Amino acid sequence: MQEFPTFTSHLECSATGAHYPADALHGLSQAGKPLLVRYDLEAMRRVINRDELAGRAERGFWRYREMLPVRHAANVISLGEVATPVVPAPAAARLHGASVLLVKDEGRLPTGSFKARGLALAVSMAKELGVTRMAMPTNGNAGAALAAYASRAGIESWVFCPDDTPAVNVREMAAAGAHVYLVNGLIDDCGRLVGEGKAGMGWFDASTLKEPYRIEGKKTMGVELAEQLGWQLPDAIFYPTGGGTGLIGMWKAFAELEALGFIDSRRPRMVAVQAAGCAPIVHAWQQGREHAETWQDARTIAAGIRVPAAIGDFLILRAIRDSHGFAIAVEDEAIIRAGAEFARLEGLLLCPEGAATYAAWRAALASGQLRPDERAVLFNCAIGLKYPLPAAGTRIDCRQPLDIAALTAATA
Repeated sequence: MQEFPTFTSHLECSATGAHYPADALHGLSQAGKPLLVRYDLEAMRRVINRDELAGRAERGFWRYREMLPVRHAANVISLGEVATPVVPAPAAARLHGASVLLVKDEGRLPTGSFKARGLALAVSMAKELGVTRMAMPTNGNAGAALAAYASRAGIESWVFCPDDTPAVNVREMAAAGAHVYLVNGLIDDCGRLVGEGKAGMGWFDASTLKEPYRIEGKKTMGVELAEQLGWQLPDAIFYPTGGGTGLIGMWKAFAELEALGFIDSRRPRMVAVQAAGCAPIVHAWQQGREHAETWQDARTIAAGIRVPAAIGDFLILRAIRDSHGFAIAVEDEAIIRAGAEFARLEGLLLCPEGAATYAAWRAALASGQLRPDERAVLFNCAIGLKYPLPAAGTRIDCRQPLDIAALTAATA
């Protein structure tokens, strides 16, 4: 079997620093906290550099293979991942008096969302470590990604989602081969059911941050963004934050890139964006706490960030504070208006969570939390076509002459 050049040294408890062997199956640490993959970065630095990386023909995130934990090429599960584009939004920037605004459009990935990154790594490592059955709670897109990658790997998948999960996501999971269950509760209720089923069903729990490798897939957003911007990080990153794996992963990626000599010590301000109807991280940040209290009666149209309690809350808050960033909540009405405005201005359909980052960016400019000259990147985490769109279209009778006056009036 062909081996990848991997530099994984061990896994580390994010709370206590305790070490765990890298080539064994792990969930949470003994302290009940997420495990982080650690690498021999000095050895890695002797093998890769920016020029060598730039010459690689492969364009998806597997091109960063030295920075990832998979040891054997045969265990890489891929659905043709691409480097997602960084799309300038000049009209939106001008409208709000900003110099520049960029959108990292993760909807171009397989299964239409950034969940493909994390689940590609989680499933690949599950295959490498002999897992045959996986389960997870999901608000939609993560379950779709698990179903697709697990089926490709020959691994059975079980998915539990709130019963108001968008129908397109539910059907996508089932079509890709998952056993799908609708739960009369929120994602934390789904997670409890996954935990209760581990002993009887023998599945591996792939919940957010309850296994070490989804974060390694999500960190590739940070590596890819840095490379696309010429190894000059932006001033601020607005990230839709539920479980927060991507925000934590990018912060981890930046530290690793600095150790490799790819970037300097400057960091973007990390901005955690939540919905006003489910904002545990925002409240914890405002109150100076290390952990967030479970949010009661969580409600928002942005289902992907409807996470009442994040197991990695302290890691999210640490990244925000260490970067001199902030956490911000936006109302559902603002999310709807922001999505409609961005589509009209830029022609890009944001998912609700992506629209939340645009709403937050506008609010941060208006409040002075962000300067107009700061280069900000918004993360659109899924393709907007996976979500309900408002009714549209005016019917005309093709048997009648075209009414030019009516068309002209419609544009007035």
